[in-house]
Amino acid sequence: MTNILNRREFLQAGAAAGTSLALSKGLVAAGKKSLLVFTKSSGFEHDVVKNVAGKPSMLENAVTTLGEKYGFDVTATKDGTIFNAKDFRKHAAVLFFTTGDLTTVGTDKNPPISPQGKQSLLDAIHGGLGFVGVHAASDTFHTPPDDDNEHANRYIAHGDKSDPYLRMLGGEFITHGSTPRLQDANIVVNDPKFPGIEGVSSPVTFNEEWYSLKDFRTDLHVILTLDTKGMTGEPYQRAPYPMTWARMEGKGRVFYTAIGDRPENWSNPFFLNLLGGGIRWAIGEVKASLDHNLTQAAPGYAEIPPKPKPKT
Repeated sequence: MTNILNRREFLQAGAAAGTSLALSKGLVAAGKKSLLVFTKSSGFEHDVVKNVAGKPSMLENAVTTLGEKYGFDVTATKDGTIFNAKDFRKHAAVLFFTTGDLTTVGTDKNPPISPQGKQSLLDAIHGGLGFVGVHAASDTFHTPPDDDNEHANRYIAHGDKSDPYLRMLGGEFITHGSTPRLQDANIVVNDPKFPGIEGVSSPVTFNEEWYSLKDFRTDLHVILTLDTKGMTGEPYQRAPYPMTWARMEGKGRVFYTAIGDRPENWSNPFFLNLLGGGIRWAIGEVKASLDHNLTQAAPGYAEIPPKPKPKT
């Protein structure tokens, strides 16, 4: 069943009007919480995070609109040195749409996160900073080594030996389909009371570049699962698995959704309502269930798809 939401209803402003202060040097509007959006691409750079002709990216525009609707401020950067100072802790949460080993300059040539900055970020989350991961946030800080052509190490379950960032996030990207790269699939709604998707009928038919994921933390509160039945491609030759969840990392609220590759989805009400709910929960503005429901929502979550044959 395809769920259709009213775009006009989504775009109606829900936040009270207020006077905004400058966001420079970490300042945020009085009385508002703020979200730091980080979109460095050390690996593949997605279209939705590109700044074309100096203009804000598609993601920045969409998240800023969510901030206007729900009453939080947004600061965006691709500069990894921001995590070397304590200023980033002034924000209520950090949103990552990133790729690769962010301690390297990589594809977009923006300054990387230092190893100390990475640890500072993880410590801050454990201490109560919220974290929102979108799509390629799970294609970030892969458990090494990750430099062979077939990415063979991604097809191994590393469990508690996974990179600490991935342990915090709750899962790791393996691969996605290529023929086709995009396809319709059914999303099963496991928590119809989660902020932003209250009352949405399950399943929701959606078109996306679907990530095949692994190494799920067993304390996940699964919000959405991907129904792999009828999907095309080896990455989906597996039981249904989580694709959106929430969990606690110490005192930090962690939300992740695998949706977000397609530019068109950054104006899709279902996705934006979901993301808005995840952000509001991560910054502590709304409550949500955190029941550990991984085995109920996705009994076959530990399955890993077939590894591609070596190229000859």
